[in-house]
Amino acid sequence: MEGIVTMYQDFMKKADPRIADYPLMQSPFLVMGILLGYVYFVLSLGPRLMANRKPLNLKKFMVLYNFFLVGLSLYIVYEFLMAGWLTGYTWRCDPVDFSQDPKALRMVSVAWLFVFSKFIELTDTVIFVLRKKNEQVTFLHLFHHSVLPWSWWWGAKFGPGGMGSFHAMINSMVHVVMYFYYGLSAAGPAFQKYLWWKKHITAIQLAQFVIVSVHISQYYFMPNCQYQFPIFIHLIWIYGTIFFILFSNFWYQSYTKGKRLPRVAQQAAQHNRNSIHENGTVTNGKVKAN
Repeated sequence: MEGIVTMYQDFMKKADPRIADYPLMQSPFLVMGILLGYVYFVLSLGPRLMANRKPLNLKKFMVLYNFFLVGLSLYIVYEFLMAGWLTGYTWRCDPVDFSQDPKALRMVSVAWLFVFSKFIELTDTVIFVLRKKNEQVTFLHLFHHSVLPWSWWWGAKFGPGGMGSFHAMINSMVHVVMYFYYGLSAAGPAFQKYLWWKKHITAIQLAQFVIVSVHISQYYFMPNCQYQFPIFIHLIWIYGTIFFILFSNFWYQSYTKGKRLPRVAQQAAQHNRNSIHENGTVTNGKVKAN
């Protein structure tokens, strides 16, 4: 046991000391506890607490929460750009700068903020549970919100910046659009007519995984690339592939099979079901709506 502890301590000494004093970055065990507690709450404790209660009305909170994340995501994108991606990075093989240069320290700060934002986003699932929307706690949602923050924590702990941060910047761009949609959706029926582009969010997410995978794949074709953490390259590529498959299945189930059409599309589908041709057949067949 003592040997394992020594190995762990020696391993953690290789972490980037510049990020050590940021909140949540002292130990992986605190992060592990938060994520395990999150999974326990959304799968067990939360549903049991809400079993005999009415769903909470959180609409005002949801509007504020979602638009707060729009602003936070925009700020994160801006900081990534100013810390390297528009101020010196080649967009190819960019190693982590471990110096005390102001831009390098700025990259450390935004890498931490990105990770911290993922713990804020755990609130997404808590809202589902408190509103008794447990059917929305899918495998895809839970995997995304629990496994990725854990991986991103290690990335920021050891290598905040470099080519491994590209996917974080792209993810934040996508979240600007995604949480803007959620904010409008939570604002009430008056905004439903502006939500026709729901399925395009999934298309943007799919494009995200393609763009990230193409960018990170450059590493495999540059034998002299000096990026210091090949393991992060492999993980980003693997996660990109996994999530492309999962989101493609979500697209198929939601839009190709018509299970989760936006309300505007649902209304159009209902109108089509009620429209009868002269030969007595229903137009558009059957569209199953929520």
